[in-house]
Formats: sequence, C-alpha cells, structure tokens
Amino acid sequence: MKKEIDSEMEDELRSEYDFTQMTGGVRGKYVDRYRAGTNLVLLDPDVAQAFPNDRVVNEALRSLIQVAQSQQPKISKS
Repeated sequence: MKKEIDSEMEDELRSEYDFTQMTGGVRGKYVDRYRAGTNLVLLDPDVAQAFPNDRVVNEALRSLIQVAQSQQPKISKS
C-alpha cells in the first residue's frame, strides 16, 4: 500500500503571525554594506581541491606575494 502524500505543506505558524499585513520591506537593503565588509572569493573546483581551508589559501598567497616582491627590481633614489 502506498501512503498518500499531501502536496501542500502543513501550516505550522500561529494565526497571529499574519505576514500579509507587513509592509515596507526592502529586498537587498543591506547588500552594499555586506559587500563592503566581506572579501569572499569563489574558487574554481580544481583550485579548491588544492586548498582544503582558508588558512592554507592565505599561506599560499603570502608566499606568492613574497616571491613577487623579491622579483621586482629595486628602484634606487638618486
């Protein structure tokens, strides 16, 4: 025997929570503030496999910065 599955979800909210009367909500109100305060970077899957966590990514990038800075020609002041 198959159990009949209801396609509608059962409403578990209390009757006093009437969200239809709420007005003034603004979608994306804080998106600019969020973007300014975070530096989340999405890695491609092949790159993410090489770096298991954020600590390892930071160490690799710091090493790359050191190598790049050591390769720059020194500018002498005359």
